[in-house]
Amino acid sequence: MRIAGFGFRRSATLASLAEALERLEACHGPADRLAAADSMRPTVQALGEARGLETLAVPDAALAAAETLTHSPRSRQARGTGSVAEAVAVLAAGPGATLLGPRLVSPDRCATAAMASAALARDITTRDIPAGDTT
Repeated sequence: MRIAGFGFRRSATLASLAEALERLEACHGPADRLAAADSMRPTVQALGEARGLETLAVPDAALAAAETLTHSPRSRQARGTGSVAEAVAVLAAGPGATLLGPRLVSPDRCATAAMASAALARDITTRDIPAGDTT
């Protein structure tokens, strides 16, 4: 199970997210589900609906608990994590998940996407992850 997580600026468009996802899938294969922080979910959900993919939500408060490969000072200051896309992907994929690489940036530099692989071949049926719970 591969989960694509997203981070993006307010100026990002649906095309920004789609281009970031296309770059990500070119490197790591197709995503099985998409994921976003609660506060960013509507835009990612629109992409999921357009692609026929379920969108999982991660509480914004949980982002700081995730280990990320990227350590962006701007992201750390704004969201408490080195990479929103990486944090969302690994948290949504569940315990023991592995990031498949660092986040990739859309050509317009407004969106990032990262892919995580779930540790177990399990069906992720929870759409929303409660605050403080990374399962």
